Amino acid sequence: MVSAWGAKITAPVSPGCDSPTVTIDRAKVWTGDLNAKALEPQPRITVGLYDTTLRDGEQTVGVVLSPEQKLEIARALDAAGIDRIEAGFPRVSSEDTRAIELILEAGLEAQIWGFSRAVRADVEALVELGLTASVIESPVSDGKLAALGVSRETMVERIRSAVAFAVEHGVRVAFFGVDSTRGDLEFVRRAYEAAVEAGAAEVVVVDTLGIATPEAAAYLVGEVVDRLGPKVPVHWHGHNDFGLATAAAVSAVQAGASWVQGTVNGMGERGGNADLVEVALALEALYGIPTRLRLERVRELSARVQEFAGTPLAPWKAVTGDNLFTRESGAVAAQFHDPSAIEPYSSELVGADRRIVLGKKSGLDSIRIKLAELGLELPDQQLPALLEAVKRAGTRKRRVLTDGEFRRLVGRVAGTA
Repeated sequence: MVSAWGAKITAPVSPGCDSPTVTIDRAKVWTGDLNAKALEPQPRITVGLYDTTLRDGEQTVGVVLSPEQKLEIARALDAAGIDRIEAGFPRVSSEDTRAIELILEAGLEAQIWGFSRAVRADVEALVELGLTASVIESPVSDGKLAALGVSRETMVERIRSAVAFAVEHGVRVAFFGVDSTRGDLEFVRRAYEAAVEAGAAEVVVVDTLGIATPEAAAYLVGEVVDRLGPKVPVHWHGHNDFGLATAAAVSAVQAGASWVQGTVNGMGERGGNADLVEVALALEALYGIPTRLRLERVRELSARVQEFAGTPLAPWKAVTGDNLFTRESGAVAAQFHDPSAIEPYSSELVGADRRIVLGKKSGLDSIRIKLAELGLELPDQQLPALLEAVKRAGTRKRRVLTDGEFRRLVGRVAGTA
């Protein structure tokens, strides 16, 4: 193994996943050595990626995915190297049941997981479908228990019963403690211990309302890891209500979480879930912690989810936004020939294209690059006039120009010679 800031990484595989690690090409990451100086040593275990777009992501307001769309998203997730796909919650609807059936029949490499409450009928639905792995959730904060009118003792018994029933029927269980970041720590520990004693093979620490700081995420994950020991894999499942989901996920990994749960594009209720692609790139490029994500396929995956969900992204969205490798500023265009001077990582790393667009903020270098790109020629003495025409048009239209509009401007300026 070499340092994560070296050329390649070979790391142990996360518990519960047998796929080989995909190494990141460090020559395409231009972050300098500050992170290495500040962060070493880092954990080197390969972090598993558990996607819940098809269940938690669909809880985005107004989003409804058909079974066939869910199958296509599952295929795209699998192609991108996602380790586990949460196919749905079969008790929700017949459509969710059908989606799970289609995904199970698809022969994907990713492990297919279900979702259940700590309710026997939910678990029975999993067993009937032939699912062999599932999250089983139960609230563990006093606030949630009070809202449901259930005592701590009753909930612990429900956890034990549901987990034991699932395990007896061949289901690998990850116990999911809802709202654990707002729970009484001693009861949270007790709930997780009860689940593991009943047969849960893994546990999920859950920031249901996105309230945990990165430091708090690390603290709670560390507490659970210490209590349950090294043989029980711990997941982190976080939301983005305060904009800290990616940071909290990274901190959870540093504290011992070997799985991160999240969604494509950060979909989900309220502020959404942790964006699994963002988390993976941050882990690999900034922290040197490997995953198995095929980064060159993530923009295609993101676009497919946007299309089916009808939820467009902000163009400046990290990793998958349209503008990440697009330049309008003339000052930046002057350095366009040297990507490492103006970008933190190569567009090739995430399967994106670099381009120059023209508008109010363009400069002479922007004009030269675009002329060459389109195979157009104009004498140097006419470039300032063309630049001024581009700036006026961009200001008037309040947007960047299309290539067709630029061609017409070139023609007009050339015609005045």
